[in-house]
Amino acid sequence: MSSYDRLSELKAFDETKAGVKGLVDAGITTIPRFFHDSLTDKTINPNPQISIPIIDLQSDQRIQVIDEVKRASETFGFFQVVNHGVPQEVMEGIIEGGRRFNEEGNEVKRMYYTRDTSKKVYFNSNFDLYQAPSANWRDTLTCLMAPETLQPDELPLACR
Repeated sequence: MSSYDRLSELKAFDETKAGVKGLVDAGITTIPRFFHDSLTDKTINPNPQISIPIIDLQSDQRIQVIDEVKRASETFGFFQVVNHGVPQEVMEGIIEGGRRFNEEGNEVKRMYYTRDTSKKVYFNSNFDLYQAPSANWRDTLTCLMAPETLQPDELPLACR
């Protein structure tokens, strides 16, 4: 029987501050065990045709919109917002900035890597890395824009 020290593996991964992309860039050939998830715990969706709720902010029915947000949040946990007033080119710029940041070298990403969620800008892999039964194959750059305004120089250069 082999001994598996999950906590040591998690710490070793976290201490690289390189995230999932760092594993890929390092050329791993097997997925670390802490990413493995038991399918027995998953509920199979009996309706694969289900659609993501769409919330239209252009509606003048404020109470109805609030109810739709509440229902979507409780039922799905997420939703798509349309007619929010953010220009398409701004949204595309945000996505491109995220893409550029993820393509940066580890030395740049390490400057933002932290588990301290009180920071206005931070990068990490799996906010719940040490609590979840298995890690998700993702990295996240978080930029808190409210309640205080974020200054451009607080953002990674790739995101400005």
